[in-house]
Formats: sequence, C-alpha cells, structure tokens
Amino acid sequence: MLSKSQISFIKSLHQKKYRKENGIFIIEGIKSIEEFILSNYQVHSIYYLAQYQSSLTALPANIKLFEVNNAELDKISTLQTPQGILALVHIPKPETLSTKSLKNAFTLVLDGVQDPGNMGTIIRTADWFGFKQIICSNNCVEVYNPKTVQATMGSLCRVNIFYEDLPSILKDIKIPIFGAVLNGKSMYKTDWGKEGLVILGNEGQGITPEVMKLINNPVTIPRTGSAESLNVAISAAILCADISRNFQK
Repeated sequence: MLSKSQISFIKSLHQKKYRKENGIFIIEGIKSIEEFILSNYQVHSIYYLAQYQSSLTALPANIKLFEVNNAELDKISTLQTPQGILALVHIPKPETLSTKSLKNAFTLVLDGVQDPGNMGTIIRTADWFGFKQIICSNNCVEVYNPKTVQATMGSLCRVNIFYEDLPSILKDIKIPIFGAVLNGKSMYKTDWGKEGLVILGNEGQGITPEVMKLINNPVTIPRTGSAESLNVAISAAILCADISRNFQK
C-alpha cells in the first residue's frame, strides 16, 4: 500500500508549482512509459496494477516499483479513467538553444499557445514529420502539464522543447521566418526551401505584434469553406505536412 505521504506527493505533482519545485512530472499509460524508459529521460518510479507486472521486466535498477490497487491509482492519477500504470519522471535541465541547430532544418515556433491538448498534439505532430525541436514563447503552456504529456503519446521524449523570449532570438535569426496568418501567401505557392522557422500564434489572439514584425514570409492555409479559423494544432499539422512534402522533393 502507498503511504499517505506518497499519495500526497504524487497528487502535488498535478500542479505546475510542485512539478517545478521537485523537478518531476507524471506520465501515464504503458506505451508512453516504455518510450520514456528507452529515452534519455530518467524515470524515478512506476506505480502499477498487478496485471502490468509482466510488462516491467529488465528495467534499470534505479527505477522504484510500487504495486497499487485501483483505489490508490484513482487518487494519484490525473485521468478520469486511469490507464493502469503511472510513472514519475525527472524533468531534465533546460538546454541552451543553439542557432546552428536551426540550419538546414525546419523548427516550429509557438507564440502564446495556451491549451495543453493543443501543445501536446503539436509535439506529437512535429515528431511524426521529423521536426526535432520546438521553440516556445515564455508564456506558452508548460510541456510537463499532465494533459500536454498525455497528448504527446510519448513524442515528448524525442522532441526538444525550448522556452525563449521570441523577439530577442528572432531578430538575430538569418534563416527564413514563416508565420501562419490569415492574409499571407498561399502555402501551396510558398517556396519553403530547405530551412526555416514556422511561427504559430495563440489560439484566440494569434501572433503577437512584436513577433509579427519579424516574420519575413507570411503564409496562409487557403480557405475554401466558411469556417472562421483553424485550430492551432490542426494548422501545425497541415503546415508540417506541406513542408515535409516539399522538403523531400
């Protein structure tokens, strides 16, 4: 059985303040946990129902294992319907963004994306299309938010995420800066080239004026229907697909 202090500690990690304070976040689901075990992330401990014991073989010796019952899992899970297994993972030390890593590649840049589900879906999409890193403004939602982690479906361990003051770094960038806007050039007529930053804005407000003025290639996803706008995660997926198609020519 888990102690009250264990349950209290894990429940505290549902909140950003305590994730930051302890340097630990939560992941749930066997597939995601397996991917993090095989990654450069350090898994702290795993809490599992008895039926998952056979899946936990040949693990690194430093991972602590705790068998729990359904009532205990309900208390510590962030999900309405727990997936039977939960892990605590150490948050890695922030890396320094290297402008050299932006050359000969495409990088997504998120300006004020607030919804955890959107953030997680964008990370998963970036992983699918081979985008190795994402740059976020400092006011974007935290990537270790449980809803974000869940939406990435394990892709978080393969995509590097940086939080930066966007105007400060963009003004010195020497590669094309594309921005997803409503009145830009059609993406179908855009010459993506072989490298660039692709900026997507906040769900309601779009790209901030400070960042907008640094965009030298405004791009739009042509509309043929009547919808007022596209979800930011859907926009990211469409743009990534078009960039990938052109990049591979």
